[in-house]
Amino acid sequence: MDFLDEIEASVPALRRYARALTRNPDRADDLVQDCLERAIRKRNLFAPSGPVQAWLFRILLNIWRNDLRFERRRGDQIPIDSLIAEPSVAPAQPGRIALSEMSRAIDRLPDDQREALLLVVLEGLSYRDAAGILGIPDGTLMSRLSRARLALRTLTGSGEEPRLRSIK
Repeated sequence: MDFLDEIEASVPALRRYARALTRNPDRADDLVQDCLERAIRKRNLFAPSGPVQAWLFRILLNIWRNDLRFERRRGDQIPIDSLIAEPSVAPAQPGRIALSEMSRAIDRLPDDQREALLLVVLEGLSYRDAAGILGIPDGTLMSRLSRARLALRTLTGSGEEPRLRSIK
């Protein structure tokens, strides 16, 4: 498969991951576009020791982290459209409420935990592949996933479930 064909085949997965990271379809599309532009421009830096998709995820994640650092330095900016007060009505469906609550809980996770959780849960990557994309050891990835899942249970209020004892 040609280099550009492999990049094209990776676009849907990159878009899913970018949307999950940004929570904004327009911003996610910009992030994917920046990733693809950089990958094509820097294609001579690709070392074919692994799949192109993992390299693309790494580029996307680096661009995302750089954007976050820039925003933190710049400070909060509120779009003018959000200043108009509209009455808020909670959705009537319990499923939508649960999804909304889970979405807010994921947004509250630290960046490193959210990135690891989304790669494994949303993209379905193996622990080894996700750890490679994030540039961390497998054990560190598992630790981040464990802390993320515990935080989600706490943030969504489902931490009161009975716990199983481990018998040695």
